[in-house]
Amino acid sequence: MSTVTEAGQQPANPETSEPLLEVDSLRIQYGGVVAIAEISFRIPRGSIVGLIGPNGAGKTSLVDGLMGAHRPSAGRVRFDGADVTGQAAHRLARRGMTRTFQSVELFDDMNVEENLLVAAERPSLWRALAQVLTPIERPGAEAVARAAEAVEIGDILQRHPRELSHGQRKLVGVARALAGRPSLLLLDEPAAGLDTDETALLGKRLRELPQRGITLLLIDHDMSLVLEVCDHILVIDFGELIAEGSPAEIRTNPRVIDAYLGRQGGEGQVARQ
Repeated sequence: MSTVTEAGQQPANPETSEPLLEVDSLRIQYGGVVAIAEISFRIPRGSIVGLIGPNGAGKTSLVDGLMGAHRPSAGRVRFDGADVTGQAAHRLARRGMTRTFQSVELFDDMNVEENLLVAAERPSLWRALAQVLTPIERPGAEAVARAAEAVEIGDILQRHPRELSHGQRKLVGVARALAGRPSLLLLDEPAAGLDTDETALLGKRLRELPQRGITLLLIDHDMSLVLEVCDHILVIDFGELIAEGSPAEIRTNPRVIDAYLGRQGGEGQVARQ
């Protein structure tokens, strides 16, 4: 790919870079309804890959299949070299693969820092005993500090969710996922409901995450965000992968324009929204 990141680094190339996630002929169906029809793709380590498509294209079904919410009827998912097809979300999280949700559900009776700690702590019998014997520092505090720094929410850690704007709540949702120390984060509509300034801020934060060792799969309808942030973009429609490529390639792909984005002004340009 020809796109270069803001930091001047060449982005990961899905054809040559080491894959962190490999999806091979994945098929997801609900009874007789095929939601995903044998999709294959790779997500290189250290990249930001976008997933777009019109409403009903199968984006959520694909994410649910990857994260174990619905077991695929065929195909394989490999994460960091291991077959994780159909594994439950909590097992995937322990391996380093996690997701956010479109609706940010936070604990309103806890402050932001405590919300992040819930995600950062990994309960076990030995950890519980250690906390009883040496209750000096809560487990996960370092992970919370790193997550808060990554999305720059250190100034609101002691505030409660009801005191935050919608944009701030979205950032807290991303930070909560980061507190779990993932190596691959699937972001489901993180820009939904954000205004232009908030979306730009979110994009800046996301663009910096690969430098912290976090690979991203970004699912969003905000095309300005996806085209600006992502190194590589996957496009699905009616459960099929109809195109993939760099943002520049996706902008002018006829199948993408016809299926999803519409034309802007002249010929062959993806609409910027």
